[in-house]
Order: sequence, then structure tokens, then C-alpha cells
Amino acid sequence: MPTTRLVGLDVARCLALVGMVAAHVLDERTADGDLTVSTQLVDGRAAALFAVLAGVSLALMTRRTPRRGPRRALAVRALLIAVLGLALGELDTSVAVILTYYGLLFLMGLPFLGLRARPLLVLAGAWVVVGPLASQLVRPHLPVRQFASPAFAQLTDPGQLLSELLFTGYYPAVPWLAYLLLGMGLGRLDLGSRTVAARTAVTGLAVAVLAFVVSRSLTEQPWVLRRLVPDAAGYGDVSTGAALVDAISGGMHGATPTGGSWAWLLVVAPHSGTPFDLLHTGAGAAAVIGVCLVAASLLGRATTRAVAIAFGAGTMTLTLYSLHVVLRTDRLWPPEEPSSFGWHLLVLLSIGAVFVALRRRGPLEAVVGEISAFATRWPGRCPSPSGPPPPPSGRTPRRR
Repeated sequence: MPTTRLVGLDVARCLALVGMVAAHVLDERTADGDLTVSTQLVDGRAAALFAVLAGVSLALMTRRTPRRGPRRALAVRALLIAVLGLALGELDTSVAVILTYYGLLFLMGLPFLGLRARPLLVLAGAWVVVGPLASQLVRPHLPVRQFASPAFAQLTDPGQLLSELLFTGYYPAVPWLAYLLLGMGLGRLDLGSRTVAARTAVTGLAVAVLAFVVSRSLTEQPWVLRRLVPDAAGYGDVSTGAALVDAISGGMHGATPTGGSWAWLLVVAPHSGTPFDLLHTGAGAAAVIGVCLVAASLLGRATTRAVAIAFGAGTMTLTLYSLHVVLRTDRLWPPEEPSSFGWHLLVLLSIGAVFVALRRRGPLEAVVGEISAFATRWPGRCPSPSGPPPPPSGRTPRRR
């Protein structure tokens, strides 16, 4: 494993994978009806961390050629990931598969490859507001979501599929573009610098806390509650402010109530897609990435190698996330069995550790990488005047 790999990013990817597994497998509430600790920690945050890391990877893969990046290869990679998501959507699981949305986000990020860190971060901040506003305006005119996960069957109705991917699905790409832009902005920074990583962690934590506190203070205002409660009947007994906050804290399945009050844009809740939700979870993801990078930078060479192996699942999240979805089918594991969480972790982390120890890429990562690389060698491709190809995701260019 080359020493230039940012192991801290692999740790963050591994934590995102573990968080997604926990969100899929563990109970949302206790026997008393309270939100579990795992729900409070990972719901909405693990998926956001995945999306921000996607932006980081996109920036790192084009760091050496920011203005003339390998767009064809990235477009092919995005399409392959999207097709894999459609295939996983065909399985009978209770998982809302993220990969098709993930692939579309990659495609949406291509026009921004030529931007540097500051413009990307400014755009991310602006899109935190623009994305939810666009969703609030457009969703009342779109068909109701039909499926938990995009699947091949939906290709017969491309309009319905596109509306779900962009606005009405569990991971709507239009508001979620804020996560990708944030990640791309972070990826343009010198992530190998401990100072940059520490600033990212501190700033991210501060913004995440501020967004949460401000949103909750606004949500508790009587004039806001009067507008929210009539739209929240589908979430149970929400006759009081405390009951409303408790109900939506369990997740809102991708968006606020369609056609509901604009006051919904003030809430912060998992998968609500509001400005405060995007700001809170996006900043939280930046904080996690910063902490992981700082922690990895403090390790010695031997310890770094041990950490790289222990968190090796972070180098092959495409393979292991797909395996996790497959394991959620009835024939392999009970679909709603919290006790299987430990087995999921054992399988996924062990496979990741073995592959890193053997210095191998994940199978799906290798296939996607080879096919996308072939796309850049397709006859008729003009040679890039920008120099040598970019380093693989998660690697910084070697100094000369």
C-alpha cells in the first residue's frame, strides 16, 4: 500500500459503511418508544457522510487535471454504479438502496470539476438553501414516489424514475448535490495537512451544532408549530411540539410533506432534505472526516498499517455495501433482526481487512475501474493535454 494514501479517508468511509449497516439493521426505538442511541447517531448522518465522501473522491480522482479531468471515465463509473443500484433494487430487502442516486450525483458533479476549493465550498453553502427551495416548489407537481429503491422495472417509466431520483426518493439528488459539492471542496484542500484537517473538524462540528440548535429553537416557536402540526398526521400523535420533534427525529424518508407548509424548511430531522438538515449533517460529515484525518496523521508507520487493515472495509465500500444489501435478503439473513448486526460487521470488516492485507482492490471496485479506464482508451479519444492521469481515489499526488 503506498504511503501517500490518506488512511483517514478510508477510516471515514468505513465508519459510513458501519453507520449505514446500523441504520438498516438495528431497531429505531426502544421498547418504551424512545429513539435508540444508534438511531440518534447514524440515521441521516451515515448516508450524508457517504455522499460527502463521494465528493471528496471525485475531487481526488481529478486533482492532477482539475480543468480537463477524465470526464468520460467518471461518467462511465457513475453509470455503472447506477446500474448496480438498479440491480440491487430488484432484491427483496427492506433497504432503500443508495447507489443509483449516488451514480446520478457523480454525473451532476462533472460540470464542477474545474472549480477550486473556495468556489466549491461557496456553492455548497448556497445549494444548502437552493436545493430544498427547488424541491419544495417542484415536488407538488411530480408523481408520488412508488418504490423504496429504484429498480430496472422503473425504466419503463423514465419520467417517474427521474422524478424519484431527483426530488421524491429517499436520497433526492437535487438537494443532496450540496453534500457532493461540499465533499469536492474538501477534496481540493490539502487533506494531508494536519492543520487543514483540524480546521475542517472544528469548523464542521461548530456549524453542525449551530444548525441543530437554531433549527430546534425555531421549531419550538408556536407560530411554526401551528404550521407544522396539520401536515404531520402521518407521523403519529404530534399534537405537541415535543411529540412532533420526537416523531420526525426518527426520519422523514427523503423529504418533508409534499405541498406542506414552508415552515418545514426550518426543521432538522434525518432525511428531511431541509436547509438545516443538509447543513447539520453535511457539517457533521466534514467534522468526522477531519477527525479521522487528524487521528491517522498522529500514528506511526506501523500503527498506520494496522489501522489501514482494521478499517480496510473503507477501501472497498462499493463491494461491501452491495454485499450487505444482498445479505439482507430473506434467504441469507432475517430482514429485521437486530442481532445480526454483529455478524454483518464481522463479515464486512473481515473481508475488508483481508483485501487490504493482501494489497488487493475490492472486486466491484476493480471491475468498475477497469471498465471506466477502458472508456478513456476507446478509439477516437483525444489525448489529454493536461499531463499524466490522476491518482486513484484517496491518494494524494507524490511530490517530486
